[in-house]
Amino acid sequence: MNRKYWIAVVAALTLGLTNLACGQEDDSSWNSLSESQREVLSPYAEQWATLPAERRQRLAEGARRFAEMNSEQRAAARDRFQTWRNLSDDQRNQIRDRYRQFQGLSPREKQRIRNNFQRFRDLPLDRRQELRQRFRDMTPDQRQRLRERLRDRQQTVRPRPSDRPN
Repeated sequence: MNRKYWIAVVAALTLGLTNLACGQEDDSSWNSLSESQREVLSPYAEQWATLPAERRQRLAEGARRFAEMNSEQRAAARDRFQTWRNLSDDQRNQIRDRYRQFQGLSPREKQRIRNNFQRFRDLPLDRRQELRQRFRDMTPDQRQRLRERLRDRQQTVRPRPSDRPN
């Protein structure tokens, strides 16, 4: 065999081994995490290497954001996480499905929903509770008709001044 062939084989093997070695240390390896990320993610330390790469990346990103929060924001995040953990699997799946549906909406429709939610949050607590109870007391058919009526009204009514872009 000629010399050029052997040089090519050695170069290919060298590059292949280098890529293999680099591939083992991805961006979400435990050692690549910052000290604050490792602290937040310590419950996952033993199983970290066995988690899917996508999950490791999501957890690492969440831990990075958590490290940048002030104490009030961290407390609120902990409360939301505890609320999430207390949900049943069915409730979590329902929330995930609704989130996927929301992500599939047009930007205009998403903004409409955000505006409506903000108006609801701005209502006094007793009024919000009253509206929630009225909604819970409706049959599924009544709820669907209400949604359709509100959607139709939103499309025909001009936006309120607070809804208009600046």
